[in-house]
Amino acid sequence: MTEKGKKYLFDILIAIDLIENFIADTPDFNLYENDLKTQSAVERQLAIIGEALSNLKKSDQDLSIKNEYQIIGFRNRLIHAYDKIDNAIVWVIIKRHLSKLKMEIEYLFQLKKSIPKTP
Repeated sequence: MTEKGKKYLFDILIAIDLIENFIADTPDFNLYENDLKTQSAVERQLAIIGEALSNLKKSDQDLSIKNEYQIIGFRNRLIHAYDKIDNAIVWVIIKRHLSKLKMEIEYLFQLKKSIPKTP
């Protein structure tokens, strides 16, 4: 894995941690839906995750992340179709999929960190 690739994995982990912190005091969807500041912060970090994953795919083409195309596609929706974002979909992503992505990225990050560089 390239150094850039490691950076993108790290960026994804930071964005996930930030999202977890942003919603720590938002235990249910109704609170989330009425909290524009949290929505904005979460959506920004989801966009960063999608962009970092897109860049990761360009720098390390042999690396595969589960649901990578859906994640990148959602990033594109956040950026280009921002006025059609459904808060319920964002909430489902946060609650059902983010922790799985975090585990996968942490695993890859640790795995790639421990592999010695070849000359």
